[in-house]
Amino acid sequence: MIKGDIFFNLAVRSVRLNFLRSMLAAIGIVIGVVAISSMGMLGTNMQLEIKEQLSATANTIVISSDTIRMGPPGFTPASSSSSSGITKTELTKITSVVGSNGTVIPIYSTNGEFTINSVAGRGSIYGIDPGDIGKFLTLNQSYGNGTTEIGTGEVLVGSTLAEEFNLKVGTRIRIGSFSSSSRPELRIAGVLEPRGTVADGVSTDNAVVVNSNWYTNQYGGKNEWTQVNVIVKDVDNISDIESAIDTKVNTNAKIPSVRITDASSQLATETSTLSTVTTFIMAIGGISLLVAAVSIFNVMMMSVSERIQEIGILLSIGTEKGEVRRMFMYEAFILGLLGAGIGGASSLVIGYSVVDAMIGTTAYFFQPASIMYVPAAMVVGVVVCVISGMYPAWRASNMDPIDALRSE
Repeated sequence: MIKGDIFFNLAVRSVRLNFLRSMLAAIGIVIGVVAISSMGMLGTNMQLEIKEQLSATANTIVISSDTIRMGPPGFTPASSSSSSGITKTELTKITSVVGSNGTVIPIYSTNGEFTINSVAGRGSIYGIDPGDIGKFLTLNQSYGNGTTEIGTGEVLVGSTLAEEFNLKVGTRIRIGSFSSSSRPELRIAGVLEPRGTVADGVSTDNAVVVNSNWYTNQYGGKNEWTQVNVIVKDVDNISDIESAIDTKVNTNAKIPSVRITDASSQLATETSTLSTVTTFIMAIGGISLLVAAVSIFNVMMMSVSERIQEIGILLSIGTEKGEVRRMFMYEAFILGLLGAGIGGASSLVIGYSVVDAMIGTTAYFFQPASIMYVPAAMVVGVVVCVISGMYPAWRASNMDPIDALRSE
């Protein structure tokens, strides 16, 4: 056993006699372990949070126009026959393909300005048929008894807007340009539940939802929808339905009319982006381990220099070179174990705080995919220490015992 190895005991003694110096050298390992594990856990928790949010709309296909918009909604220049959105003909084709396998929801959208209690704001404005709103949006009744069956003079607002502007059912909102003298006033008929990051393209948290008829009267573009969402009954049929829609609507393979996406494609994009950012941040954190490696190397070289006569005595009484090497490798290992142990414990506390502050939830913190970064970073820290101690150990084992005994 290592504990009964005299060379291990000599290594422990050396660390104990130079405890302050050893701990100062190990601080670099602590910082490196904390940086790598905390950033790794933060990135993983972000991915798990986004995956959970996107999974809520995993059964939704989003169909948007694949043509370049030539102007505002409803405007088509005389020089172009391209539509600025999903046309009524395309919607009919989509509806015929989906049939009883899902629900088709056409949606208008734009960015607009609004005023609430003389306070100006800006956000997304969605125009949806009142009969379709309740099929995928839900109300938060804590703001008052609302309804999704909104008339042309009523709106629904997102949870973020409701919180920021202190809104409730019955509050009035004016929609239109701040500079406009005549802006229609509408009544808030309900506040929507938070949706977070969603794959269906309808981010309502900082948005206003209006009656589709009111939308087209205000912004134009009747029968030219920004997007069409298809809520599929059986998620296993998504690929088949997407293929069927593509075949039916995109009759020109060179110039497709619509773009078809779902949660899987957005999830892949989001995950890839977050993975790249996380890896980059972890690499920056890893730089501290390089600094720590230099510090450990310096401490080990000092240990060798201070113990030259001890090394000479060991070699002169027949101690094997490998045993001398092992003694100093033990010392490097102990330094790495101390730094990694303290760093691992600190990572749990600091990582938890960072995840809570940055994401707002620690629901995924203790999941294996997240917590695995702590032992992984600890192993890296120990390995860095052991590697840093290899040359000093080799140098100590290859000393000439005569020269070492003569040293003062």
